[in-house]
Amino acid sequence: MPQDLHSHAVVADAHNDLLMAVTARPPERWASFFRERWLPQLRDGGIDIQVLPVFIDDQYRPEGALRQTLRMIECAHVLAEGNADHVALCRDGAEIDAALADGRIALVLALESAPGVDAHVELFSTLFRLGVRIASIAHWGRTPLADGSCEDATGSRLTIPGVRALREMERLGMLFDVSHLGASGVSHVLEIATRPLIATHSCARALRDHHRNLPDEHLRGIAATGGVICVNFIPDFLTDDRDKIGVERIVDHIEHIVSVTGIDHVGIGADFIQEVMADLTPPCCETLGGEDPFLDFPGLEGPAGMPLVTGALLDRGLAEDDVRKILGGNLKRLMGSHMG
Repeated sequence: MPQDLHSHAVVADAHNDLLMAVTARPPERWASFFRERWLPQLRDGGIDIQVLPVFIDDQYRPEGALRQTLRMIECAHVLAEGNADHVALCRDGAEIDAALADGRIALVLALESAPGVDAHVELFSTLFRLGVRIASIAHWGRTPLADGSCEDATGSRLTIPGVRALREMERLGMLFDVSHLGASGVSHVLEIATRPLIATHSCARALRDHHRNLPDEHLRGIAATGGVICVNFIPDFLTDDRDKIGVERIVDHIEHIVSVTGIDHVGIGADFIQEVMADLTPPCCETLGGEDPFLDFPGLEGPAGMPLVTGALLDRGLAEDDVRKILGGNLKRLMGSHMG
């Protein structure tokens, strides 16, 4: 039963950093490396919609951030064109629907913290033309647009360019992502946003008191915009007890968010980072802030393990229609109505 439901549901993952690993190869290998290394995992996991964040590691900042942003966007186009029978780079709901109808995986480009933009907010329009449809404006630390969650002690709101960035994204039809944004920044966004928001990879603060997680008032606020909160699978964001790492903790966070927001505002943003980090030299993300992305997560080290989540949701007693919404129905609806 779990496998049958999983194979017939739309399964959407709002965060997989695989572009970092693919872009590290020579350009002539981008399409083939994706086909050999990542496509089988996505197929085995039943992934139908995959968001591809453009994350710029410290070694490229600040001078090379825009150049690496463009390289990663080009990589996404190249791997999609080189595997056009299996995937499609999509810019709106109609293109997602067409890809799924053809049996292809719909790929959606996102920016993570947008260091290549900084205060030059007009560049969001340029990146939109290149296919980017989701963006956040901070990661761990401070940017010209906002502070990330590691800087929560500052109590800072969005800067003037940060407010302009939100407005520009709303004008374009680019989803504003609050994952990684500092708590005061999320509150500011909730005060002024006029379109639905997304948290592409965030967990519930009520279950794990970590600065990367969202408190209930922010969960409710995102839902009130019509947005979706996609649950992160990284163990350190799920629990502070390393003896309790497992798919059950993911379901705990999903169930809590459902209890706060309702069933229509929860999705999945797995953040399968183990293989990406192990695959890069030097290792990426060396300033993670104490989290250990290499913690053992039996069966869920990568996309191929996604059916385990479906099984765990059904074992917890959730209705099949609700499981379909969580797996991807909610995220697909948001993209179809408010992206592009």
